[in-house]
Amino acid sequence: MTSVSSAARRGFTLIELLVVIAIIGILSSVVLASLNTARNKGADASVKSNLGEARAQAELFYDANGNRYVVTAGGTTDVCSTTALVGGVKGIAASVSAAASAAGASYTGTLTSPSSATVAACHAAADGSAWAASAPLKATTGTYYCVDSTGNATSTTSVLAASATVCS
Repeated sequence: MTSVSSAARRGFTLIELLVVIAIIGILSSVVLASLNTARNKGADASVKSNLGEARAQAELFYDANGNRYVVTAGGTTDVCSTTALVGGVKGIAASVSAAASAAGASYTGTLTSPSSATVAACHAAADGSAWAASAPLKATTGTYYCVDSTGNATSTTSVLAASATVCS
């Protein structure tokens, strides 16, 4: 009969197991922190993409509506309205709403008050000559992405002011 040495039967000590578990825990926390940062950057990319689509859609609306962003002068149906539709071309509410959703914010249509960290905003000039839309970004708190009818697309720390039609 062969005897097994005590060193071969020994296995791992409790201290060795605890060290391995601690190392795995530290590595997993680093990975999860990086994953959260990547999610926020992905959400910001979605906000920028959706507002970029809004700019293109607004130009289609402008062309279909006789070179105006408002259906009737002083009217409530403008390019930002959730019901905007001219000649089969919709306004930009769906794109701004998608940007808001990506940022974890809300969008309820044209706003008359400034946007905040939880609200995306869209404003069209009463005379139909201009518009601007803004949504909060996730990766950097207090930063907003804004696009407007002049071609601006910029990140800013100021909210879109009430009735503003140009990004500042």
